[in-house]
Amino acid sequence: MSESPDQIAPIEISVGEVKRMLDAAEDFLLIDCREQNEYDHCRIKGSNLIPMNETPARLAELESHRDKRIVVHCHHGGRSLQVTHFLRQQGFEQTQNMSGGIDAWSVEIDPTIARY
Repeated sequence: MSESPDQIAPIEISVGEVKRMLDAAEDFLLIDCREQNEYDHCRIKGSNLIPMNETPARLAELESHRDKRIVVHCHHGGRSLQVTHFLRQQGFEQTQNMSGGIDAWSVEIDPTIARY
């Protein structure tokens, strides 16, 4: 699903929709905002690690995605929702939070991803 510039994406997106987008090789950025040790423990293939506390300092890395879809996830969805709100406040209006985080991904999409 491609968003038009005048249409803001819903703030939440399901793990099923993210899986569909990955499978379809859609143009979006998947950000994992957990800490390095969590990312080392388990990750979604294709995700990019930008820990929550590093997001403000790393905004320049996201500039090429300003008008594109960005999906943020964490362990359960709390930290990523905060990052989603922050990025939207910075003008990244197509940023979405992956509901349930990597834990929901493990339960609903890929049981080989370790739960913790």
